[in-house]
Amino acid sequence: QVQLVESGGDSVQAGGSLRLSCAASGFTFGEYIIAWFRQAPGKEREGLSCIDSSGGNIHYGDSVKGRFTIARDNTKNTVYLQMNDLQPEDTAIYYCASTYAPDMPWRISKEFYTSWGQGTQVTVSS
Repeated sequence: QVQLVESGGDSVQAGGSLRLSCAASGFTFGEYIIAWFRQAPGKEREGLSCIDSSGGNIHYGDSVKGRFTIARDNTKNTVYLQMNDLQPEDTAIYYCASTYAPDMPWRISKEFYTSWGQGTQVTVSS
């Protein structure tokens, strides 16, 4: 079955960096769109970035544009999220998600994704 496992979450100081990983198994990874989301306590799940199956088409949410970078390695069945200049408002549980679709919409909507990982905690202190 589809399995997504996030890792790399940690506690860092403001201005620091982290790289999250999303390891996939149970499906043909190179055919799927992958996205990163986050959810802070009491807030809606927010779409951060998505990448199409080949890695040639990438979208970012406004809150992370210029600070976060998504990439995928289809030989390792893994998607990464490089996060720079982290701020306390980036504190959340970070999730990766996957879906199989011919096209990737520009809007990073949780309704578009069918499988989810368990999440990894990122805490940023000031």
